[in-house]
Amino acid sequence: MTREQLLAEPETALPTLRAAVTGLPAYVPGRRSLGADIAALASNESHYEPLPAATAAVAEAAGRMNRYPDMAAVELRERIARHLGVTADEVAVGPGSVGVLQQIITGLCDAGDEVVFAWRSFEAYPILVELAGARPVRVPLDDAEGHDLDAMAAAVTERTRVILLCTPNNPTGVPINHGRLEAFLQSVGSDILVVIDEAYVEYADAGSGPDSLALYRRHPNVCILRTFSKAYGLAGLRVGYAITTAAIAEGLRRTALPFAVSALAQKAAIASLDAGEEMAARVSLVKQERARRAAELEAQGWTLQPSQGNFLWIRADAPLLALLVDAFDAAGILVRAYQGDGLRITVADPASNDRVLRLLAAYAPLTTS
Repeated sequence: MTREQLLAEPETALPTLRAAVTGLPAYVPGRRSLGADIAALASNESHYEPLPAATAAVAEAAGRMNRYPDMAAVELRERIARHLGVTADEVAVGPGSVGVLQQIITGLCDAGDEVVFAWRSFEAYPILVELAGARPVRVPLDDAEGHDLDAMAAAVTERTRVILLCTPNNPTGVPINHGRLEAFLQSVGSDILVVIDEAYVEYADAGSGPDSLALYRRHPNVCILRTFSKAYGLAGLRVGYAITTAAIAEGLRRTALPFAVSALAQKAAIASLDAGEEMAARVSLVKQERARRAAELEAQGWTLQPSQGNFLWIRADAPLLALLVDAFDAAGILVRAYQGDGLRITVADPASNDRVLRLLAAYAPLTTS
């Protein structure tokens, strides 16, 4: 029987995807454009090119692309450990922090287990949870667009295995207060892994969010999740890491896809850590533009929560959101819309930020009408 005949045969049983896969919501990436006049502000990438040291490290490593990378990422783990004052045994790396998060959920959750997280937060959370056969438990944000830790604590059950805390939160930019997080950790069971997702921590002002390393040292069930995709400008190379107990870190390395972090990514991440002062200078410029754009938008009449990420969040109902998305599209500015919730706009270079300000000035009166 030919392939065509087999497919046409109604009685023929063919392979099918798991129900958990067919029912998954699709992850929606920020829209892309290579047009010279397009301001690409839909993905929270760095608008700077990679650090020169990282580019040089990639060029040097490219000559050995015929060899597999170090699967254990020993050199990178040791460099991260020195950077944060932990041991290499406490570090696990993966293809972006989302890759490490998949290792975490795979390593800790069985079918029917629960993962608690705030909503709205990072879109990949429910996808990764459902893919593992676990149950996502979404807890609405509070009135200030931040984590409602009391409600999250109340949502914990005997099936809860992981709690995800995104600080600063994506897409709202609101951090979690250190004291409130300390109290939260004391209220939940020590057998639950509490993941502090700090993808944007480099953009946060000192003292605005939690001292996650201090919390980790006091609470062994804390896991810190970070990435080189944002402030370090390595989004295209996919490398992130977790800081957790040696036992959990070893388990994460076991659940990792073999050779998932390329040799180029490992070398670029090490070079980026070594160029910390230059990276910090770039972050400072982003923070200045974030403050300038926020101040001007508030002067126009927009209501904003203080963002500690490299983006600003505008809460908008469906009619206003549709108007704004159409206006941004017509103006050649790509932004990220979250249906039913609002709009996230990445902070970029001053010229792109000025384009955003000019457009939003025309729509500010609608926020009070």
